[in-house]
Amino acid sequence: MNEFAEQPLKGKVALVAGATRGAGRGMAVALGAAGATVYGSGRSSRFDHKGMSGRPETIEETAELITARGGVGIPVQCDHSDPSQVEALCGRIRQEQGRLDILINDIWGGDELSQWGTPFWELDLDKGLLMLQRAIHTHIITSRFAVPLMLERGEGLIIEITDGDNQSYRGNLFYDLAKISTIRLAYGMAQELQGRGITALALTPGFLRSEAMLDHFGVTETNWRDAAAQEPHFIASETPAYIGQAVVALACDDKVSRWAGQSLATWTLMHEYGFTDADGTQPDWGAYFARYVAPTINS
Repeated sequence: MNEFAEQPLKGKVALVAGATRGAGRGMAVALGAAGATVYGSGRSSRFDHKGMSGRPETIEETAELITARGGVGIPVQCDHSDPSQVEALCGRIRQEQGRLDILINDIWGGDELSQWGTPFWELDLDKGLLMLQRAIHTHIITSRFAVPLMLERGEGLIIEITDGDNQSYRGNLFYDLAKISTIRLAYGMAQELQGRGITALALTPGFLRSEAMLDHFGVTETNWRDAAAQEPHFIASETPAYIGQAVVALACDDKVSRWAGQSLATWTLMHEYGFTDADGTQPDWGAYFARYVAPTINS
């Protein structure tokens, strides 16, 4: 097998906005393993930690994992709610690489702001509005400054990361608005990018077995199945590497434009492209949810 076959994204440049942990880290590392140069941005730096409180992950760790897998990892501390910082980041990519092929908008920062089980008329407005700023405004700002780099070459892929691939209510007004808005952003960008060689789409993981979720249940990736005693549905979870493989599959698809404007999921793309999770399994959260979770919600 030649080098190109082993690293099909060699020579490609990606920006993963929100690459510190979870799905963002999984996607950044997978792109690196496929040979890409990956700018991984976020607020959590080992030199100046401004990100999610209580979490140890940093953008430098993500960059090191990217490089260890065969890519080029470049950490950039950036608050994506600040247009000047995002403009500087994209200017740096233009200066250093002269191109941008893949943009992944995965900025979130809403876990510490979520108020589950609280009706909208009792929600903390400051927390809710900050969630919208972090999860929606940041995506708009980042696309505003990153997409012109793609337009210069007339090609590119934009992926908006969300939660869920449909219109179902997500249980909290601000959370639902944040996640459904990213789907609409992908659709809107796809409409305006028609004929310009750039594909925009939305993508969701299933039940994500992130670092924070493992810590929440007091397990590790080695014994994660033990958490099913606390949360039975965790047995159908997937690692961040799974959505990483979905992103690589999309980035390598020369007919990816057929997905423009759509809301996709790891489990649907698994059936399309045949990739596997880190342990060789093929989790299908969509099928699991329909069989085991939806009946309990609708009963």
